[in-house]
Amino acid sequence: MENNDFLENISITPKNWEEDKSIIKVIGVGGGGCNAVSYMYSQNISGCSFIVCNTDAQALKKSPVPFKIQLGAGLGAGCDPIKGRNAAIEAQDDIAKKVLDNNTQMLFITAGMGGGTGTGAAPVIADMAKKRNILTVAIVTLPFKNEGNESLSKAIDGIHELEKCVDSLLIINNEKLYEYYGDLLVHDAFPKADEILATAVKGIIEIIQKPGYINVDFADVKTMMKDSGMALMGCGTGTGENRIDDAIRQALESPLLNDFDLKTAKNVLINITIGKNEQGLSMKGLDDINNKIKEYTGNANNFKRGIIFDEDPEIGDRINITAIATGFKMSQLNDITDVSQGNIIVIRNDYDGRRLPGEQIELPEVAARKIGPTNATNVRRFNFIGKEKPVLIVEPGQNFSHLEGESARARAIRRMSESGDSGQD
Repeated sequence: MENNDFLENISITPKNWEEDKSIIKVIGVGGGGCNAVSYMYSQNISGCSFIVCNTDAQALKKSPVPFKIQLGAGLGAGCDPIKGRNAAIEAQDDIAKKVLDNNTQMLFITAGMGGGTGTGAAPVIADMAKKRNILTVAIVTLPFKNEGNESLSKAIDGIHELEKCVDSLLIINNEKLYEYYGDLLVHDAFPKADEILATAVKGIIEIIQKPGYINVDFADVKTMMKDSGMALMGCGTGTGENRIDDAIRQALESPLLNDFDLKTAKNVLINITIGKNEQGLSMKGLDDINNKIKEYTGNANNFKRGIIFDEDPEIGDRINITAIATGFKMSQLNDITDVSQGNIIVIRNDYDGRRLPGEQIELPEVAARKIGPTNATNVRRFNFIGKEKPVLIVEPGQNFSHLEGESARARAIRRMSESGDSGQD
């Protein structure tokens, strides 16, 4: 009874909730996601609506974001992704009404992977949005390694689940805070991940909303990000003599983004904002930007460039560059794909490793863990679930990137040849 009285005294959503007219919405899921969205809200980013949702009613109450959705009873998920998932399923009607209305065309989902609410609930919300043909982009964080293998294992499982339900997925590696901001005080270093996330979201919104001389609109962004897999987004600013180099480096070498090889990107969108004044950009300078960006990106299948002239006199000689690169493979992320000897990964592939559009299979609530440390329950074991095809065997010292160029059938023949067994009588 005391718990019920406590929860009834918490104002979760505005009483006079009105349908939001914004086409872009940003929702924070769980503790980490809510912190990130609260930071963005405090930066007065315009052109989108912010929502926070959590299973922890007390944490939800502390957020300055006015639009809140409580998941479940409000007592937290206890680091259990199943509880987070079920709480989101229970709140589907509320989420659909307040987040996925008819005005919403693009949804950013932010979450910290490795806990209960973000890991479990984010894929549910993403799946709801994707089924409504809303452009769905998730920006999530990996836990610190010192949080333990269990947290990292949950994070990896959550990321694999989320990848199925979004158009684009961007991963921020918290571990890099030590590498790039090791000398900062803790209270100054932790917000850096939120700053990177906020800058990425703000950059996308400005691309869509600000008309350009060479224009990039929502349709262009959707073409770049729809069903595009892993993504990288960055924004850079430069002034003075080295303004071009500084802006490009900041945009394409963000320290907390993962180490993708930009030359493997399938789609690249670059938006350049410059002043419409005597300190603006010369044609030679524009050519310099194009050549320097090409050094990073190579020849992407789909390249789009936009230019915005900013008439604000305060812009001076400043150059702003926003970059979106998509179409990367999950196998390029060592933190996600490095696996130990004996790990078994269930996949829906045909026997020689090429993905086929098979029928959807209803999986049980708790499936075998896909990636994790070797233990007695997953060492060299074949797991067949329903009509799924045989598992992928990962050999010692290998990760997914080693296997991309060799089919399972060819690999099996090679293994038999190496062992002296041709497979024939």
